[in-house]
Amino acid sequence: MDLKQKAKQLKTDIPAVLIALKDKCTPLLAKILAAITIGYALSPIDLIPDFIPVLGYLDDIIILPLMIALTIRCIPSDIWEESRSKAAELELPGKSKKWYYAIPIVLLWFFFIFLIVRAIIID
Repeated sequence: MDLKQKAKQLKTDIPAVLIALKDKCTPLLAKILAAITIGYALSPIDLIPDFIPVLGYLDDIIILPLMIALTIRCIPSDIWEESRSKAAELELPGKSKKWYYAIPIVLLWFFFIFLIVRAIIID
């Protein structure tokens, strides 16, 4: 599988992970990993900022696919196949129009930044 095919597969795997997250039969560990993976995928803040040449995109190229692969391994195969087929039926265009799903992640980042700044100012 070449890089283009892997990138295309990644686009369908992220919605499939979200669908598996909502499935009642998905184990708790898989749900936790799925929530973290979806949160990281939607987060506008990366571990390594994108403006840093070369390194900025490494987290998108390496970390996100690894998180997805780990999550998929924790999801039972029958649930994963069903989630993947449902995601393929959605035919999501390139980017999700539901940008507001990222709001909780952004608020969480602001909360952490607030706590860090507060700890620095108080000390």
